[in-house]
Amino acid sequence: MTGTVTAGTVPEMAAGTAARGRISRRAGFWLLAGTLVAFMAAASTPSPLYVLYQQRWGFSAATLTAVFAVYALALLIALLTVGGLSDHVGRRPVLIAALLAEAGAMVAFLTADGVGPLLLARAVQGLATGAATGAISAGLVDLQPASRRVRQLGALVNSVAPTGGLAAGALGAGLFVRYTATPTTSVFVVLTAVFVLLAAAMALLPEPVALRPGRGRDALVSLRPRVAVPRPVRGAFAAAVPCLVATWALGGLYLSLGGSLTAGVLHVPDRLVGGLVVTALTAAGAVASLVVRDLPARRVMAGGSLVLAAGAGLTLAALAAASTPMFFAGTAVAGCGFGSAFLGAFRSLAALAGPAERAGMFASVYVVSYLAFSVPAVAAGIAVPSLGLRATAGVYGCAVVVLALLAAVLGLAQERAAARTA
Repeated sequence: MTGTVTAGTVPEMAAGTAARGRISRRAGFWLLAGTLVAFMAAASTPSPLYVLYQQRWGFSAATLTAVFAVYALALLIALLTVGGLSDHVGRRPVLIAALLAEAGAMVAFLTADGVGPLLLARAVQGLATGAATGAISAGLVDLQPASRRVRQLGALVNSVAPTGGLAAGALGAGLFVRYTATPTTSVFVVLTAVFVLLAAAMALLPEPVALRPGRGRDALVSLRPRVAVPRPVRGAFAAAVPCLVATWALGGLYLSLGGSLTAGVLHVPDRLVGGLVVTALTAAGAVASLVVRDLPARRVMAGGSLVLAAGAGLTLAALAAASTPMFFAGTAVAGCGFGSAFLGAFRSLAALAGPAERAGMFASVYVVSYLAFSVPAVAAGIAVPSLGLRATAGVYGCAVVVLALLAAVLGLAQERAAARTA
């Protein structure tokens, strides 16, 4: 195939066949899904390693959360600048560049010998992930199979792949910690190879974005930092914000301080358990997303938010009682709420944006999500020395419960309003 096309406008593409030199739309969809899993796995891989880094270089809890948060800050910068770039220059070139940058970040992890290089590696990783996120999310909707049986598969994968990837990365890193002598290097050798191979494979991706006249000027304008929420979507977007904040704030707590909580509050010395905690949260989220995928989006968002609140409450009780089994149970319940609530919010917005607005709008979704993912975690790290780890987690968890309950109320109100107008 020469040139590019808009998804679904050419019979050959609609039929799912590959143009010359390109894989089919269906294969491209699953390539993007695998790429999203890989990015998210790499994002959670350092979590079980933070305790090792902390012991090796002797930095504080505040520094630990800063290392965690610099990733999210860099990701936000990328989302705000190049998050919608693929709407103008195409999905493929943006993704190839992002994958090569991610491979460079993995090499930076390999050679890190202190806090400074570790911060640099996380920053490059955040920039690469942010550049890829909008393009992947939009591409999954562009290339999803046009079958009634798999309707809204793009939104489902956009929800399941991040949680599944986070689970795989945390579990994999935990296994490297347990069973290899050099976990802080060997795991990144594997990830470097994965991202180089994905960059090569991305050259075969079908391009669903039609390149319009004046695209160069439009692409430059799109680099101006902004939150691109289309006007018809803004009401639904505002209603989804408490859900996005509650889900990702809880994820930020687990990915930044989960290992410290298991070691310092629950007194479990095994570092694999820190990875298993993150895995329990995110794997439960992926499973819950699959279970509720066919239910109405707003109902899923509201119900998932209620489950999230219940799980966060159970987790707080477990920390107060220093009960490891109860902690894992609360984590699993909260994970079910995490996955289903985010899926409901994402699906309710995905159906409202046009093809030329998707990458920008999805970037806006992730701007809110990653602000919630990083800012509270940094605040928690700063508070730990004065409040203590247990009390800090308690305040954090209570805030998540309040936000989740607000999200449930807004979701139910939206569903009732939609029913009255139907």
